[in-house]
Amino acid sequence: MSETALREQICLLAKSMFDRGLTGGSTGNISARTEDGGLLVSPTGTSFGRLDPARLSRFDAKGMLISGDKPTKEMPLHSAFYDTRSNAGAVVHLHSCHAVALSMMPDADADNFLPPLTPYGIMKLGRVKLLPFFMPGDPAMGDAVRGLAGKRSAVMLANHGPVVAGKDIEAACNAIEELEDTARLAMMLRGMNARALTDENVRALVTKFDVEWDD
Repeated sequence: MSETALREQICLLAKSMFDRGLTGGSTGNISARTEDGGLLVSPTGTSFGRLDPARLSRFDAKGMLISGDKPTKEMPLHSAFYDTRSNAGAVVHLHSCHAVALSMMPDADADNFLPPLTPYGIMKLGRVKLLPFFMPGDPAMGDAVRGLAGKRSAVMLANHGPVVAGKDIEAACNAIEELEDTARLAMMLRGMNARALTDENVRALVTKFDVEWDD
């Protein structure tokens, strides 16, 4: 994909998520690999609903900012995913409400944050790691992701929001939307004794769709 087309796609997908209430105000950030190994990143303090393709932060393959506005303060978080996952072509971070709400529940599973409610949450995300609370922009968030050694494509920052890496910008956006949908289902079904997928169901999905699923 040309850089011009990638810039347009980043802004189109970001606006779609903003318009559907998946992240509001000036929250959230998004980045994608360019063909030359560099990065396009949403600037700091910008709204997903009003990103300008021409003003995206542009990094070269060495990680130097070469054009555009100042990047998001969450760059250490994005860099950690790219540095530890060679197949990462994009990273998305949202402040989606249901995922944040689920992260606040006292019984939230830190090693497997999303309950196995539908096949798609498993197929698109694998196991989601719940990380503790960090101050926004704290480089320790990136250190926590690096500590996973590339084993997770998605993490949930407690009281903050999800972060997902994908093979490209569309895959990353689809996956993070699936994370929010699953979290919404989990919150809707709390206390209802709902029937989740069985361990056998999960193992079959992991095998059939070659899902990353570290035990």
